[in-house]
Amino acid sequence: MRFDIMTLFPDLVDTVLSESIIGRAQKQNFIEIKTHNIRDYANNKHNKVDDTPYGGGFGMLMAAPPICDCYDAIIKDSPDITSRRTVYLSPRGCRFDQKKAAELSKYDQLILLCGHYEGVDQRAIDLIVDEEISIGDFVLTGGEIPACIVVDAVSRLCDGVLSDSECYKKESFGENGLLEFPQYTRPFEYKDLKVPEVLLSGHHENIDKWREGESLKITKQNRPDLLEKNDEKD
Repeated sequence: MRFDIMTLFPDLVDTVLSESIIGRAQKQNFIEIKTHNIRDYANNKHNKVDDTPYGGGFGMLMAAPPICDCYDAIIKDSPDITSRRTVYLSPRGCRFDQKKAAELSKYDQLILLCGHYEGVDQRAIDLIVDEEISIGDFVLTGGEIPACIVVDAVSRLCDGVLSDSECYKKESFGENGLLEFPQYTRPFEYKDLKVPEVLLSGHHENIDKWREGESLKITKQNRPDLLEKNDEKD
């Protein structure tokens, strides 16, 4: 899968996505991540990409032309890709979750637009964006961190990125829609806290039942809304 990130701060994005599992996935060619500096498409000597909003108001808006020109260059660079989705990271978008990550992982190319300042000229959104996505009910200084979150979550669902599909099927928000159960490793006892005996029993059926019960308990305590969603599916 190919990710193209349109941003004013490509170094920020590259730094975050060059480490750990996502960094290794790129080196092994399971995914491809390209960052594009929108300033490179500013048609002025100062590489200015923002201007004051019509109608007045605070702050500056990112202008449509450099964004659309950047987008056109991405499309020109990937002419053979037909399965693509363009997303604008915005606090007014639909909430990003594991279901949306799975949906986006089905495309061959994901283009992410990172806003900044007070936002983006609506015409850029109308011309190139398929959907707006928010990572939560709060406002950040730009779309770079949300873009990295989306790439990380979607990449984990791409073939080869994780060693086994069970890695994501059984973690939080996996197939059962519940939060993940507690996990333990050596030592068996630490500061008077011991690993639950059932995990040492070797009885896989009992272990699975314990984990399911713990997942249910943690979900009920921390995210009861997820249980309501499961009830609606049933």
